[in-house]
Amino acid sequence: MDIPHQRLVYFRVTLESGSVRRAAARLDIAPSAVSRQISLLEEALGATLMERQRDGISPTPVGEMLLEYCERRGALDEGFIASLEAYQRLETGKISLTVGEGFVSDLVASPLHEFTQLYAGIQLDIHIAGTSGIIDAIVGDHSHIGLMFHERTHPQLRFWASSPQPLMAILPPDHPLTSQTSPLTLTQLSDQPMAMWDTTHGVRQMVDQAFQQSRIVPRLAMNTNSMVILAQYVRSGMGITLLPAFAVAHDLEAGTLVARPVDNALFQRSQAHMVTRVGRQQPKASILLLRHLQRWMQAFRDPASASDQPTPLP
Repeated sequence: MDIPHQRLVYFRVTLESGSVRRAAARLDIAPSAVSRQISLLEEALGATLMERQRDGISPTPVGEMLLEYCERRGALDEGFIASLEAYQRLETGKISLTVGEGFVSDLVASPLHEFTQLYAGIQLDIHIAGTSGIIDAIVGDHSHIGLMFHERTHPQLRFWASSPQPLMAILPPDHPLTSQTSPLTLTQLSDQPMAMWDTTHGVRQMVDQAFQQSRIVPRLAMNTNSMVILAQYVRSGMGITLLPAFAVAHDLEAGTLVARPVDNALFQRSQAHMVTRVGRQQPKASILLLRHLQRWMQAFRDPASASDQPTPLP
């Protein structure tokens, strides 16, 4: 049953005022209008809602039930308005991201730290996936934001931000190839035991394409879907891998890994991408996070100026 809100207001104000006349004065309408709305309400419910007493008007048992309903409905309205205002002030809300694992260290270090300090009430859901999984999550509206490496066109993807991030040879510090000043060749890399992402990952697809085009067979010693395993494989001196520098930025700063450029046009053209779904209405918090990540993440700054400090959020 749909009970018009206006009739509930007239009913509640009449009980609070103690008479139809005083209720009409409070509502600034004619007493007959108040009586008419209450009569329509009683007709719809099939029961008398109030009765006259010596000291005014009091609710009948059904009127008591309706008055309790009015109070609960009013509390719900107030709760909704309070939640909406908090959401608009960015005090509450949820943002979902699906990202390639190579972005995690860059993402969770400085960028999210400041954002969560400023907007402590915003909940972040972060999921790891390969390129195909990231696209599926964005297109299927399971995530607001996707971070991926190696562009894959899709009619429903909006490329919010893209940044050149060459694919580099990642070596242990004592590896003989670290002393070479010129870019390494695929032939040189093919002589080294190599750990690589599994075939669902954008980096792996790019590596396979580059070696196939050059008709060179790499020495793949390990396949994995774990960034932790790739980095540890190289740190332990077991071999090398191929990654964008931002994926191991902390290791490069600490000197536990070394990155060297590779003489391959495909590797040099590679980019990191921040994507959303075309046509999706992004929450205000999501828009702020997109802009914040674009300023703060190394993956979305030019590698030549990656050490520059970004402008803080206002």
